[in-house]
Amino acid sequence: MRHFLVLLCCLVGLFSSPAFSADSTTSHSLSDNQAPPALAPLMLKLTQEKYSKLLPVLKEIEANSNETTASLFRIMMQGDLYFIKTNKQLVQHFKDNGKDLYQGIFSQKVIADVTKRSVTKIKVNNRLRGYLRTAIARIQLTSASAEIRLSAVQELLSNLDDDTVAMIEALYSSETNKDVKAEMGLALAINTALSTELPNSTRIAAIHRLSSSLENTVRNKLTQLTNQDNPAIKTAAQQALSSISQRTERFAFLNQLFFGLSLGSVLLLASIGLAITFGVMGVINMAHGEMIMLGAYTTYVVQLMMPNYIDYSIWVAIPAAFIVSGLVGVLIERLVIRHLHGRPLETLLATFGISLILQQLVRTIFSPLNRQVASPSWMSGSWEINPVLSLTLNRLYILAFSLLVFMALVMVLKKTSLGLNVRAVSQNRNMAKAMGVKTDWIDAITFALGSGIAGIAGVALSQLTNVGPNLGQDYIINSFMVVVFGGVGNLLGTLVAAFSLGIATKFLEPMTGAVLSTILVLVFIILFIQKRPKGLFPQKGRAAE
Repeated sequence: MRHFLVLLCCLVGLFSSPAFSADSTTSHSLSDNQAPPALAPLMLKLTQEKYSKLLPVLKEIEANSNETTASLFRIMMQGDLYFIKTNKQLVQHFKDNGKDLYQGIFSQKVIADVTKRSVTKIKVNNRLRGYLRTAIARIQLTSASAEIRLSAVQELLSNLDDDTVAMIEALYSSETNKDVKAEMGLALAINTALSTELPNSTRIAAIHRLSSSLENTVRNKLTQLTNQDNPAIKTAAQQALSSISQRTERFAFLNQLFFGLSLGSVLLLASIGLAITFGVMGVINMAHGEMIMLGAYTTYVVQLMMPNYIDYSIWVAIPAAFIVSGLVGVLIERLVIRHLHGRPLETLLATFGISLILQQLVRTIFSPLNRQVASPSWMSGSWEINPVLSLTLNRLYILAFSLLVFMALVMVLKKTSLGLNVRAVSQNRNMAKAMGVKTDWIDAITFALGSGIAGIAGVALSQLTNVGPNLGQDYIINSFMVVVFGGVGNLLGTLVAAFSLGIATKFLEPMTGAVLSTILVLVFIILFIQKRPKGLFPQKGRAAE
């Protein structure tokens, strides 16, 4: 009986201990947060000091921290650092479906039964935020990831205090990544150039080193040096800024050229279908813009059907858009166009009416509101060549894709029997018909091919802008200008004209604005066709008759 009572008392004592208390099941101690032991008393200090006296505590934490503890500073800088009133445990606040929740700083485990009333926020001011931002970068200088180290050095360029410079100097010789080491060298050069205690020759050498950088921080520091009383330093800084400005202008030109090529690639996709349709059938298809619109909406529908496979949906959308727009093109040709052959004015009016019908049909099905199509992750972001030149990946992929489609179309027209028949009909319809070519079906297939390529253009446009009922109308006029400027029915002319007009438009826009640049391009084309009515590359032989 006595042994039983002793055992019962032990069990009662065990289950009444803190390890089995209700509080311990709903909260975590500091050690549960996986914090380094040296940080535990310092983290406790954060809960006891006023925010005006927190800076010395933060400096102590930085001196005892490693890369993982940078998350504590990041949470504090964002204003999400709290502590539980009962046990002084630091927690991170976040919202989930509008509900306030709290989790461990290092363990990232949600702590149950903690309410807004049971916690207190650790406040920060702008001075503390500035220190925290710099401290995070200093901690990341020792990261195992070269990318993180590079980002940390770039963050520190604008705030090079004595501690930061000393840390960079200590790490410079042991740095193995050439990009990170170059950025560290840049930071040390900035510090040398700004140091008034060093000889002029040393500072001028550092300024020459800075002239090879395009970082905004470097330009700001050099601008500061131009306001100094030292004439030698001032002259060297002005020369460095002049050199940087010249390089910046060259890269700005390349950036503008890239945007012009990007616009040209869209115009190429939008107009090559129109070029072959007009070249073979002589039809001015005012509904061509709506084929582009249908391709864009097809991309939107495909993404609705594949919400968990956005990265792959575009590979489904490309053939789907080609088929949808191509089938609609066949219906238009079979039901309307073939009955109006040889009557261009009636064809123009009929296709204009069809364009209005298609726009209203889309408004009825999808509503007049614009729809947004998500870009795949591999098309998001940009390729940063240097601080002033970066190429957006979606435009880069569309440029390559448009050239691929163009080459594929050229191969079809040059190397297949369909292409032979299309060229025969475009050169001499009556002779081709006499030789047994089914010109009616060639017209239908050509119209379907041109409409399908327009649908593919819609896929590309959906990655650049919102999808709406009027999407095609924004590009139909430019497409006609490309076809006329390049030469009716000439694919090479369409290629040259598309990129020429795209580049010209993008270079005019900064000076004249978007609307006036389009007007100027139109005026140029009108004047151009007065001298060369058949465009840049006119058809020769029987096709020109």
